[in-house]
Amino acid sequence: MKSPLLHSVIGVLLVFGQISIAKAQKQPQSRPNIIVFLVDDMGWQDTSLPFWTEATALNKRYHTPNMERLAREGMKFTNAYAAPVCTPSRTSMLSGMNAAHHGITNWTSPQRNEPTDAKDDQFLPAEWNYNGLSPQPGIAHTLYATPFPELLKAAGYYTIHVGKAHWASAGTPGANPYNMGFMINISGHAAGHPQSYLGTENYGNIPGKATPQAVPDLEEYFGTETFLTEALTREALKALDEPIRNKQPFYLNMAHYAVHVPLMADKRFYQKYLDAGLDMQEAKYATMIEGMDKSLGDMMDYLKARHVDGNTIIIFMSDNGGLSLAPPRGGPAHTQNAPLKAGKGSVNEGGIREPMIVKWPGITRPSSIANQYVIIEDFFPTLLEMAGVKNYQTIQKIDGKSFVPVLKNAAYTDNQRFLFWHYPNKWIPKDGPGINYCSAIRQGDWKLIYHMRDSSMQLYNLKNDIAENEDLSKKNPEKTTQLLKQLRDQLKNWNAPMPVDKKTGKPIAITSGL
Repeated sequence: MKSPLLHSVIGVLLVFGQISIAKAQKQPQSRPNIIVFLVDDMGWQDTSLPFWTEATALNKRYHTPNMERLAREGMKFTNAYAAPVCTPSRTSMLSGMNAAHHGITNWTSPQRNEPTDAKDDQFLPAEWNYNGLSPQPGIAHTLYATPFPELLKAAGYYTIHVGKAHWASAGTPGANPYNMGFMINISGHAAGHPQSYLGTENYGNIPGKATPQAVPDLEEYFGTETFLTEALTREALKALDEPIRNKQPFYLNMAHYAVHVPLMADKRFYQKYLDAGLDMQEAKYATMIEGMDKSLGDMMDYLKARHVDGNTIIIFMSDNGGLSLAPPRGGPAHTQNAPLKAGKGSVNEGGIREPMIVKWPGITRPSSIANQYVIIEDFFPTLLEMAGVKNYQTIQKIDGKSFVPVLKNAAYTDNQRFLFWHYPNKWIPKDGPGINYCSAIRQGDWKLIYHMRDSSMQLYNLKNDIAENEDLSKKNPEKTTQLLKQLRDQLKNWNAPMPVDKKTGKPIAITSGL
């Protein structure tokens, strides 16, 4: 027989237990923090972490232990893609639209509201959205769209932007991160690269010498030896203190200016690359890679020290392929991303295939590898799904597809999906492999490249020929015709910008072989 005292104790415990259960039922599920760690102009091979089936000489050149660490803790993507240059990728990420659809097909200017195309003898510039992405209607030559940070902020996320923005031209609403849904902005504006990476040069902010590329907001580091990558990292960690302290979910858009030109040596790492036999330009580049990687490691260490690493998603990505112009790169031109062909500005693999890693604690399996192809516009629906944001409304129609199923199952495969790249612009004065006036389409292992100048095309099987050396268009006319028709129809459906033929005064059309 139980005593009255025991009955009383059991009763109290039951009451407290019911109260605790009720409280737990009322509390919302803990939403993950999200960090997108976006690097500028970093190639697929610019890392000691191989993204291919084997390590290469370039993998052995670089030192990125924190990328290796992130891959051990998460999932490595071997077929991740962006656009050939920066602004199209960055606006695709924020809008969820393909560049051919949103019409921001080239980089936007930090100082003027006009096309940035180089002059050409054959074509006049396409009618593209050279003023970039806009959260407000009525701005000429812009895409009016809903940026996903605005949706995250509305859902209760503390939104932070650090580093390069470059979503819109100077003086338009989209150039300011505060207008794009960010509550905190550090150093983001209309410029696409820094005037200087050196604190001793005030990152370009020297009276009488400053250009539109001078990096704002970092006065604390002026006159110091602090490299820009380090300064941005320190400021990002300061910005994370408030949401972590208040237990508010945060989204951090950690967008480094590195490794974009100007190539400048991070002195902390320079001598060892010279000692390794690299020329001065390549040694500078390698130091910028390692400084970027240190930033990633510092961020991971900070999250662990603050006990939030177990509920923080980290996505590592680059906005386009590695620069392969020489100079400023050392060595022969268009070899810096081998075995991939070409580099930044190209629709060949060297210009669009990116290093991507995702760590989602409790979801991604450590050291897993995903071979499913994904593209930068997929970030929009993926990030919102990660954050638990449902039934959201956007001005634009979303082209991206969530890769959450891939994160849950590395073996996930969809070989029927089409990916598109469209560059109807002239990026540099001289054409290069896949550079200037080119489009491309991928389905499964097949990829077709179309050249607008002469309507020529190449067909590659990427599984067997990642270097895109063997043109199979003549051997596989049916596949060539199928992909060309799909590319033509999709560009037409999206009303994609096309260059204007100087002889006819009209935009060109894809007609060859159809």
